[in-house]
Amino acid sequence: MADKKIIAVVGATGAQGGGLVRAILADRESDFAVRALTRHTDSDKARALAAAGAEVVSADLDDQASLERAFAGAYGVFALTNFWEHFSPEKELVQAGNQARAAKAAGVHHVIWSTLEDTRKWVPLSDERMPTLQRKYKVPHFDAKGEADQIFRDLGVPTTFLLTAFYWDNLVQTGPQKGPDGRLAITYPLGDKKLPAIAVEDIGKAAYAIFKRGDEFINRTVGIAGEHLSGQEMAAALSRALGREVVYNAVSPETFRSFGFPAADDLGNMFQFKRDFNEYYRGVRNIDFSRSLNPELQSFEAWLARHKNEISIAA
Repeated sequence: MADKKIIAVVGATGAQGGGLVRAILADRESDFAVRALTRHTDSDKARALAAAGAEVVSADLDDQASLERAFAGAYGVFALTNFWEHFSPEKELVQAGNQARAAKAAGVHHVIWSTLEDTRKWVPLSDERMPTLQRKYKVPHFDAKGEADQIFRDLGVPTTFLLTAFYWDNLVQTGPQKGPDGRLAITYPLGDKKLPAIAVEDIGKAAYAIFKRGDEFINRTVGIAGEHLSGQEMAAALSRALGREVVYNAVSPETFRSFGFPAADDLGNMFQFKRDFNEYYRGVRNIDFSRSLNPELQSFEAWLARHKNEISIAA
């Protein structure tokens, strides 16, 4: 263990970070060791990671000094922020900057920054095709991550900018819902466009492959997805897996934004961005490239076969 390269993983008890931790631990011949970062080292998830062989270390994204201590001696860092914990793009920018500065101070050789597009490069604030949110964003949970890319660049941190995609795992909490006609439906404002999506576990495996390939992807932006599917194709796959008819309810972004749940406006704008700039959005999330990183890349059908019993559906 002493001669292995340490990968410090932010969000190690969460979705993306947890997938990377498990990918490294599963590789018994790995040249890497895992340092799992969490605010709560005594949680059940943290204890499970320690029992599996990870070094579990306390760190807080709001505390740059704690990150510097956690990154010390590490070869690589997997960096991310969790907008859905606080719904604040400004907080994401601060936390991303803390990670970038800590990685620079620690002399980390390779950072993977889990990012997304700054949609304002495609839809300026003056563009009325979609509403401006929180006074200066179009898709807040995208834009702050994309804006933070420049922090890593300005500091000269050797970074791979990893563009992720919609999680199929979201369906576990927000599966098909019963509509006014009594039928189960998934509802997205995508029209007939295809949605790049991926199993969370496969994000971790892709990140691990990037670290294993050394400097090849440093200072590059790469995107990943498991499959590109239309709403109708997703509904058909869900119908087969669940044994109940699921239809695709294609609504307008305006309708989706009016649904009233937390961040409905943010997500409505997000789907509109994916719809209106679909050729670009799909193009940077290439399936063949994703499979070259992760030969075990799952299709939606394969993911459903494993997780169909976990999906939340209306009674």
